[in-house]
Amino acid sequence: MNRKSLIILLISTLLVFISCAELQKISKSVDTKKPLTEAEVVKGLKEALKIGSDSAVKRLSKTDGYYKDNLVKILLPPEANIITQNIEKIPGGDKLVQNLILSINRAAEDAAKEAAPIFFGAIRDMTVQDGFSILKGDKNAATQYLKKNTYSQLTNLYKPKINNSLDKKLVAGVSANQSWESLTSQWNKLAGSTVGQIAGYKKVETKLDNYLTEKALDGLFLKLAKEEENIRTNPKARVTDILKRVFE
Repeated sequence: MNRKSLIILLISTLLVFISCAELQKISKSVDTKKPLTEAEVVKGLKEALKIGSDSAVKRLSKTDGYYKDNLVKILLPPEANIITQNIEKIPGGDKLVQNLILSINRAAEDAAKEAAPIFFGAIRDMTVQDGFSILKGDKNAATQYLKKNTYSQLTNLYKPKINNSLDKKLVAGVSANQSWESLTSQWNKLAGSTVGQIAGYKKVETKLDNYLTEKALDGLFLKLAKEEENIRTNPKARVTDILKRVFE
């Protein structure tokens, strides 16, 4: 074999090796882009829901998780607007309202600690059909799935904890229930008086535990929706390989 033929043979062999290497790269790329299996979709969504719900619960259950977050801060029930509009008519009314708002937010923060196990139960029971509906659904589809499958249970199991929290002496040795009772009893005394009746004042008899449970859960699902949106739109929030694949 002459020198020219040998050079041609060597170049051809080198091209074959290069082609094989490129084919292997392409093959690996195809493998990583292969369609997700049903099991992978459900696993990825379960991970996303666990991460999102855990993060939301931790944010809200810490001190000031509700109180210093204007998106979820719980204010007095609408029925109490009549009190705040006429607060100067109640001795020490401003202070009573401030203490009460702090107390009910502390109660919500205290109760939020119990939400995670309920979320995890619904996540565990997610079906393949649920998974694909969430994947193809709106940006808050996972949050809506959890709300649909946990709201009743959260209400039933959360409300007693809210009641316990309302009775805890959380602010200056006074519970939220005591603050609410002090505020409303003084107002209702005024509303029931001759002056109050002439002025058309109405008594406030809102069940604080019902109101607080509803508002605490509203805040919880709002935070969960924010966590879901972050995972769907922010690649840095996809902290596991399966999350990267499901939400890429």
